[in-house]
Amino acid sequence: MKACNLLLGCQLLIVRNWHLLCKYFILDKKNVLRKRGFKMKSNITCTTGSEGQRGMVLVVCLIILLMLSLIGIASITTSNTDMIIAGNEMNQTGSFYAAESGLERAAAAIITSYQTTGSPPSPLPSGEHTVGAFQYSYNVTDQGPAVNSELSGGAYEGLYGLVKTFDVSSTGLDIGRESAVLLNMSFQDALIPIFQFAVFYENDLELAPEFDMTLGGRIHSNGDIYLQSGNDLYLDSYLTSMGNVIHGSKPGSGQGSSSGDIFIRDSDGDYQNMRNSDGTFLDSTDPDWVNSSLSRWGGNVEDRNHGITELYMPVVSDGSTTDLIDRGAGNPDSYEHQAGLKFVDDQWLYRQADETWLNVTSSLISSGVVSPGNFYDGREGRDVYSLDIDIDALAGSGYYPSNGIIYASQPQSFGYVTALRLKNGLSLPSGLTVATDNPIYTLGDFNTVSKKPASLMADAITILSNNWDDANSWQGLGNRDATNTQVNASYMTGNTETGSGGNGYNGGFENLPRFLENWSDATFTWRGSAADLWYSRQATGAWSHGSYFRAPYLDWAFDSDLLDVAKLPPGTPLINIILHTSWRQTVIHDYQGYDPMSEY
Repeated sequence: MKACNLLLGCQLLIVRNWHLLCKYFILDKKNVLRKRGFKMKSNITCTTGSEGQRGMVLVVCLIILLMLSLIGIASITTSNTDMIIAGNEMNQTGSFYAAESGLERAAAAIITSYQTTGSPPSPLPSGEHTVGAFQYSYNVTDQGPAVNSELSGGAYEGLYGLVKTFDVSSTGLDIGRESAVLLNMSFQDALIPIFQFAVFYENDLELAPEFDMTLGGRIHSNGDIYLQSGNDLYLDSYLTSMGNVIHGSKPGSGQGSSSGDIFIRDSDGDYQNMRNSDGTFLDSTDPDWVNSSLSRWGGNVEDRNHGITELYMPVVSDGSTTDLIDRGAGNPDSYEHQAGLKFVDDQWLYRQADETWLNVTSSLISSGVVSPGNFYDGREGRDVYSLDIDIDALAGSGYYPSNGIIYASQPQSFGYVTALRLKNGLSLPSGLTVATDNPIYTLGDFNTVSKKPASLMADAITILSNNWDDANSWQGLGNRDATNTQVNASYMTGNTETGSGGNGYNGGFENLPRFLENWSDATFTWRGSAADLWYSRQATGAWSHGSYFRAPYLDWAFDSDLLDVAKLPPGTPLINIILHTSWRQTVIHDYQGYDPMSEY
């Protein structure tokens, strides 16, 4: 534009002063003739006797004016074109972001609905909105019922669940309807059984085994993950964290940093050491963490820096995972509502086929299915008064729950622990889930004969070996030697918080199932899936090693049967995973009169 103004100024200057140019040209001509020996009359002027010269000057001026005019016209045209292009680009960019807003608004509405209700919104999101100089319209199409399917690609590849697909279309355009952009996105909402993870933590996950340990199956934390080992630790699958992946101990734990090696399988199935060649460890504090971790593990280790986000449990209505084990009054997510057999308010109630409740308290007591127990818990420093359930006797009582779910809740009393204890559970008649807001203790081998799908959900879970004797629980640790014991069950439980209330290390995942015996010469074998979803509210004693227990050798493994949805424990909770599967952009060229809703 400045060039155009300059050219126009030159044109005006020539028009206004062409006679001066003419005079200058004639005078300059006279000087040339004089120099060549010609005598000139002194009265020659531009207006007398110089018509040819005058005409020449006029032609030259007109040619110059024409040239400048052509240059000016070209410059103006180019400038206008540039302005149109810039305007179109600005409108198209604004339209793109407006359309993207529609995609995000629709997706957020569906995700929120799944997180709070476990189902998509009804009706599905749609609408039209204006923001500043742009507007967007969006619509969601349901692609049919949810189907059991395996997830492919990404950090959750290989998991199975109920997968439902949605297509979202969103059109953005400027108010002047000069530019429009259509975006299409397909995404899947997958409800994945939580027990398909080997380890799932709602809060920070700490893992620091003293002995060699191999842990199969994927690991996820909605907090940070702290890894270290006294010897060698082998992790066989995906490791994902909504926070960071750190080598060493959690601040406030009072623990030092162990120097054992940590091996994690890469995408080719080969173990890769977390230790660098210089002796340091590769974790989230590395300035090139994202690229280095992808290079070393091929996407099998990812945290928030890679885009890992929180995994929600949609069954939880108010955001508290303890809803699952809390009483059912005013709590629709409680397992009390799902139970086929429950103990509340000192009564055992059995759900009959017509959904009515039958009081079977007397029958269960007289047949020895339930009985009182009393022993000492060294970690809590208190006596435990337990409600013991004899699984073998329950199987023959006629009141084994038809849906396999038992719920129990007893009020806590001052000075001792009120708990539930499972015994004689060597063989289960069918799948079993036991849920309680109290602590659970298992006595001896559990579910080791003709293994069935089983899960335990409790405030805390403590393992008592095959050699446990209530009478010795008040004696010194030397009188409580454990023997080899195996438990085949998934569990959801709680722990104390490292550094909270003046306590140090909470024992980590390797002590998430608690112990009260001397396991120095014994092995605890476990097959299942572990979820730590809350901080314990009833069994809150601090972890310490060597005072009330010594750690067992750990033969722990994820139960791969859990990847078969037909072999999951009754009432297994689901978590919500969102997967974006496709994205497409279309620029609409016929802008004028365009109706954005015509795309739907």
